[in-house]
Amino acid sequence: MAEFTMELNDEQKEVRDWLHGFAADVIRPAAAEWDEREETPWPVIQEAAKVGIYSLDFYAQQYFDATGLGIPMAMEELFWGDAGIALSIVGTGLAAVGVLANGTEEQIGTWIPQMYGDANDVKVAAFCSSEPDAGSDVASMRTRAVYDEAKDEWVINGTKTWATNGGIANVHVVVAVVDPELGSKGHASFIVPPGTPGLSQGQKFKKHGIRASHTAEVILDNVRVPGSCLLGGKEKLDERLARARERAKKGGERVKNAAMATFEASRPAVGAMAVGTARAAYEVALEYAQTREQFGRPIIDNQGVAFQLADMRTQIDAARLLVWRASWMAINGKPFTAAEGSMSKLFASETAKKVTAQAIQILGGNGYTREYPVERMHRDAAIYTIFEGTSEIQRLVIARTLSGMPIR
Repeated sequence: MAEFTMELNDEQKEVRDWLHGFAADVIRPAAAEWDEREETPWPVIQEAAKVGIYSLDFYAQQYFDATGLGIPMAMEELFWGDAGIALSIVGTGLAAVGVLANGTEEQIGTWIPQMYGDANDVKVAAFCSSEPDAGSDVASMRTRAVYDEAKDEWVINGTKTWATNGGIANVHVVVAVVDPELGSKGHASFIVPPGTPGLSQGQKFKKHGIRASHTAEVILDNVRVPGSCLLGGKEKLDERLARARERAKKGGERVKNAAMATFEASRPAVGAMAVGTARAAYEVALEYAQTREQFGRPIIDNQGVAFQLADMRTQIDAARLLVWRASWMAINGKPFTAAEGSMSKLFASETAKKVTAQAIQILGGNGYTREYPVERMHRDAAIYTIFEGTSEIQRLVIARTLSGMPIR
């Protein structure tokens, strides 16, 4: 087990500097254009694939970094460049995590490479969990998967929403209800292979922020997938459902469901995204405060501005430490006994909203215009307190973990 450290090693620093260079030279110059276009930045994703950032190998290297810091370090640098474009680059990772968290070795080896494609033929993947009436309340999920034993196929029907890369993905990972009586414990995850009949894109959302990232509904109309597309396999599912039924009879012990397993693994990474956006806004505000003069001196000489910057930097560093702690715990098998993963996501996402708003205030009227990037960063930051569990849900998870109450 790697010891917890606040210092990146030489190899990690080299990767960080490489990612920072890509973010500065490729992502940032394209940020305003793709935000305005509200389209998937395929040329930027392809550039990321050419240099090896958008690839299974790179993702795996960071994911399995023994210190746990590979993924949060990578997320922070890419999202420092631009949140919308970065989410287009890393959005496939959530589907990949869904397979890693729930799939067999064979499924991992078969499907994750197809999620990325290669530099000459870039692909993306989508993780589909939320529904029009089931966002935070996953127990209200209505998408059903019914097993056709005669054909060894699962038949899936329902509508998913807020799916990053939904409808344009090569591979979709869909969470569906297999046993309605068990609520959120009766869910399972399925691979929907490319070209499967019955899967289509519904509404594409026009968003407040992260506009370079494609977000849409996914409609599943009698979608049939082979039995081998059930993540983890049917034997494992049957065993898990049997345990859930038995525990329900005894009073309802906690049982992890497929969607929660994915979100639990990814929350510190979302926190790192928020840290990257907050850091970017802080750096713009700091430089502006050092060069902008009013009343014959730089505005940073005014205590009201200087103290804001001090608070911004303190909050960013604190958020990063929470993210790194949770990431280290996760890779080393340390249980989140105090919901440390949710803590990191909660604090970092709230910090991003606060810091980007303060950056606009420091830039004044300039900060409110699209001539400066902080207004875009502020719009982008709003998503962190919403997706993969709202701040309210994070607080609920933390409170119930501390009290020992079940998380449903």
